[in-house]
Amino acid sequence: MLNPSRASHLSHLENRVNTAKRSLERVKHIEARYPWLRLAGLIAALLFGYLAASLLPIWAAGAIILLLLAGFIALTRAHQRVILAVDRYQALLHLAEDRLGRAQLDWSHLPAHFPIPVSAEHPFNADLMITGARSIHALMDCCISAGGSRQLASWLLETQPELTTAVERQLQVQELLRLPTLRRRLSLAGILLSRGETRWDGDALLEWLSRGKNDASLRSTLISLSILALINLILLLCSSFFSFPPYWIATLLFYLGIQAYHFRESSESFGQSLDLARRLEALRQLLSPLEDHPFKQAPRVAEICATIRQGQQRPSQILRVASRITTAASLRNNPFLSVLLNLLVPWDVFFAYQLEKLQARLSVVLPQWLDSLYRVDALCSLAEFAALNPTYIFPTFTTEEDRPLFHAKGLGHPLLPYETRVSNDFQLDRPGDAVLITGSNMSGKSTFLRTLGVTLCLASAGSVVAAEGLDCRAFRVFTSMNIADSLSDGISYFYAEVRRLKMVLDALQVSEPGPVFYLIDEIFRGTNNRERRIGSEAYLRALLNEKGIGVISTHDLELAKLADEIVHLRNGHFREEISGDRMVFDYHLRNGASPTTNALRIMALAGLPIPPDSLKN
Repeated sequence: MLNPSRASHLSHLENRVNTAKRSLERVKHIEARYPWLRLAGLIAALLFGYLAASLLPIWAAGAIILLLLAGFIALTRAHQRVILAVDRYQALLHLAEDRLGRAQLDWSHLPAHFPIPVSAEHPFNADLMITGARSIHALMDCCISAGGSRQLASWLLETQPELTTAVERQLQVQELLRLPTLRRRLSLAGILLSRGETRWDGDALLEWLSRGKNDASLRSTLISLSILALINLILLLCSSFFSFPPYWIATLLFYLGIQAYHFRESSESFGQSLDLARRLEALRQLLSPLEDHPFKQAPRVAEICATIRQGQQRPSQILRVASRITTAASLRNNPFLSVLLNLLVPWDVFFAYQLEKLQARLSVVLPQWLDSLYRVDALCSLAEFAALNPTYIFPTFTTEEDRPLFHAKGLGHPLLPYETRVSNDFQLDRPGDAVLITGSNMSGKSTFLRTLGVTLCLASAGSVVAAEGLDCRAFRVFTSMNIADSLSDGISYFYAEVRRLKMVLDALQVSEPGPVFYLIDEIFRGTNNRERRIGSEAYLRALLNEKGIGVISTHDLELAKLADEIVHLRNGHFREEISGDRMVFDYHLRNGASPTTNALRIMALAGLPIPPDSLKN
């Protein structure tokens, strides 16, 4: 049964989708009329222009023709405005469907995940499905820029989280939650730029800045060519009007020779002017919402955007100048006009010099702009995740000695559908505490471990979590779950697991920068029963020290007896019920060791030859 607040929220999102569809259809219907209106307007203009020219005086006919031309231009501009409106409503529909899809976990309405390269040695990424297709990152990633998406992933993948950073990010997300208009403006700007296919990436601009040069040589060349251009003009005028010898030919050849000598130097500056203009204009559109917004309710976000909102360094001012320079530079692509302009003045050298000055100016502010944009972009994804899941809560971080290290109420996994998700309460009180979870196959052990790990990653990133309440520390998360062998490296499954488990032990030897929360699924599953039991018991005893807490799952019920010997270890289990010829799981965590197993039952239900007497227990 849906929570009333969630049902109301989903209804609101569905209404937004339907409203966007109706608006788009209405505007498309209007736009479909304009080609016929323009054709009719053109025919009418030609007909009335011809009649006016035939029947009226020239001045009257000219006035009527100008009026008809102005009307046709106005009609064309109105058509262009309607086309822009179609684009905007398509973006609104795309945005509404995207948000509804994220709220309902409908992956068919979400864009392909943004690829994030992560080392195979990362302590938890692969086990917890933080990145990749249908991952936590893919669900949360509403970023409009590639840099924002990478920033979000880095927060979710943080291996040494800091409590103060997590708390500050929570406060920033809460501020953005109160600014839905700003989030919407940023999202629409990104969709209109990318058409929902790719994300804007500032790496090309940073690469252009890295090629910056010293503009001293171009400055001296520009001064020399400007003087020569003035001499050319004076000598040409003297030759034309005062019978002066044509010395201008010699000075012109010298002038052109200098330009030719510096042709390659100026060409390198001009080479990417068109692409640069497009990228800078896109950056201006993305930064505009952050530059214009008052941020009265969001002082922390305003501080992030301070470099975008500073007086003479505001993007709208600098990028307006950049647009004029790149537009003028692009005239070089017209051969006839370029030759004519450079005969008169040192056009290429002048704007190559201006481009290098722009490059030097942007090299100071643009990396700061991008850093601010990417951080706000990632924070908006966290805020959108919170807005789309109104039943989720912000965790509380605590450092008080007398409070549990981890206390969760109604904890669930955000990648599981809300309607079928089962939530559990869970608590670990003291340093060194651990829970050994036993249970049947498919009973929910692995999912519960992933739930704990994902929750801690979300908490450290500053996000809301799928719980009714959560008090915790900023833990370093380490997992050993989805172990895979490597044929290319010659590593067996068992050896890969041993290496992973050794990494967890090594992490526990270091008390800083924070305590460890380890999650180990089916310990030593890659060896025989005898060696698994001996190795597991020894490993558990080494694991239970005061520098970490965690959860270990196992099928070996003999290990559950260790809870009677080790004070920091307790048992928990998941169970199932047999209903006719099928097993029913409730996925609720219970205290104590599991009283049942189901491997033989699963074999029998699959049709394998299992002795009937073996199923009685």
